[in-house]
Amino acid sequence: MESLGIEFLSVFGMPPVDFVSLAADLGCRHISTGLESNPYSSLGYPPFSLREDAPLRRNMIAAMRDRGISISLGEGMNVRAGTDVRDRVPDLELMAELGVRRVNTVSLDPDPDRSVQQFGLLAELAASFGMETTIEPGPGLTIGDLPTALHAIRQVGRPDFRLLIDTMHIIRSGSTPDDIAALDSDVVGYIQLSDAPLVPASSDYMTEAMFERMVPGTGELPLLDLLTALPRDRVIGLEVPIRSQAEAGVSPHDRLARCVEATRGLLARL
Repeated sequence: MESLGIEFLSVFGMPPVDFVSLAADLGCRHISTGLESNPYSSLGYPPFSLREDAPLRRNMIAAMRDRGISISLGEGMNVRAGTDVRDRVPDLELMAELGVRRVNTVSLDPDPDRSVQQFGLLAELAASFGMETTIEPGPGLTIGDLPTALHAIRQVGRPDFRLLIDTMHIIRSGSTPDDIAALDSDVVGYIQLSDAPLVPASSDYMTEAMFERMVPGTGELPLLDLLTALPRDRVIGLEVPIRSQAEAGVSPHDRLARCVEATRGLLARL
């Protein structure tokens, strides 16, 4: 199960060294990370900054080396109106220092043409640090679905600018396992796995996506069909934030052990 990882969103601001240990204890080989903690004060985690805290970066690198963990995805390289991704070169340098293999982007800039121009610049800059770039389509984003993402990938025209498939986003935005099976496997760079109802319980999609997803196999997404359609050698990051359980006192280990076990069960059925 070397392809399994735990995503940054799933641990609600857990300190980086603890996060590394959690992934290793769960038998996973990868994590994703941003450079700043998310402010979840209700869970009691102190804020951290891998951007500002060089000793923390060194400690995290040492912990990853000792526990056999790597960072499969660097988060936060998003395109926004009024900003330029060229200003993120220092962050890309820090990601490279941490051993990040690829960085992920979404666009919050309402201008599709400018978004694509920024994607191309980001991919070029990331490549200069030895990293590839993935684009993640999702409802409410400028690149909101699979066809729009594929169009952006064609416009950027780089083999190291590829698609991130988030199982919740891809189904909720209208695609099917058959659509995924029809893709050239090389276009898929990364997979994020979670479950959800097919019909949202709330109109606030982003809150559901960030805070209340479901253990794989306990919702209604066609996960087995999606996994069958996807390449077998990509990292599968478990992006399953369940804030209600975290605030009820369920430990990160217990919450995510269920996700790992359920995912292994799905993969064993392929």
